[in-house]
Amino acid sequence: MIERNHLRIIQALAEHGSLTAAANALFVTQPALSHQIRYLEQKLEVSLWQRQGRKLRLTQAGQLLLRLARQVLPVIEQTENTLRAYADGKQGILRLGVECHPCYEWLKGILAEYLQIMPRMDVDIVHKFQFSGLEGLLNHHIDLLVTPDKVNQTGLNYSPLFDYELVLLVDKQHQLGEKRLVEADALSGELLLTFPVAHERLDIYTQFLMPAGISPRHKAMESLEIMIQMVALGRGVTVLPDWLARNYTQNLPVTIVKLGKKGVRKTLFAAMRDGEKDTPYMQQFVELGQQRGINQNS
Repeated sequence: MIERNHLRIIQALAEHGSLTAAANALFVTQPALSHQIRYLEQKLEVSLWQRQGRKLRLTQAGQLLLRLARQVLPVIEQTENTLRAYADGKQGILRLGVECHPCYEWLKGILAEYLQIMPRMDVDIVHKFQFSGLEGLLNHHIDLLVTPDKVNQTGLNYSPLFDYELVLLVDKQHQLGEKRLVEADALSGELLLTFPVAHERLDIYTQFLMPAGISPRHKAMESLEIMIQMVALGRGVTVLPDWLARNYTQNLPVTIVKLGKKGVRKTLFAAMRDGEKDTPYMQQFVELGQQRGINQNS
């Protein structure tokens, strides 16, 4: 019988690549871990890993067990968290997932108000997924995914929170800062600062630059605050949702420029599994998000 500890061992081996590192991560000795692995292989009558020098490589059977671990362990952990919340007198835990950096900024702004309205709820935020936020939702690792990307997928329901527009943020002294709008070719000579996401997943590329055949110099940055400071110092330009960009124009020497005559328009969604949209605490989150959207666009 496969136990939770077996799954944790396989996951640690895959993540750390060596017996010593995996043992350290699991807070056990290396001999003890070796014994547990041998016991599991004898029990299952199959080899789970092979040595390659000092490294370990999972066999086909080990990879199968790893896939199970990645599906099951987060669900067990979240269920335990929910049960602890019940024991503490809470109504439950709303597990929120965010994939995009601006989504995370928006979520931080709404979280305190949500917890005030729902004092018996706890919230758990997941912004790093083994594969994707969509798979996290389908595999019950999260309950609700905040995303600007709507994907037609059986078993999912998307509730629109609010519409917004992507805009260019530049230093006030920048030559583009004097313009009301710019077309894609105006960015060909600029250094575009973005979050560390593949171009195929960045709307500024897929909806604005790529259709025009424009590929500006590019630099990926993890920190939003540092990115904005670089823009304010004239060290590059960036693209943000208008609601987020407006926050920085109040205190920094930066200004907003429209992207094209039609603009690059998006919608932020709350994605949920079918049949869970009307759960009271989920419904409250969606309604609050929609109301905040109305306020920030007015």
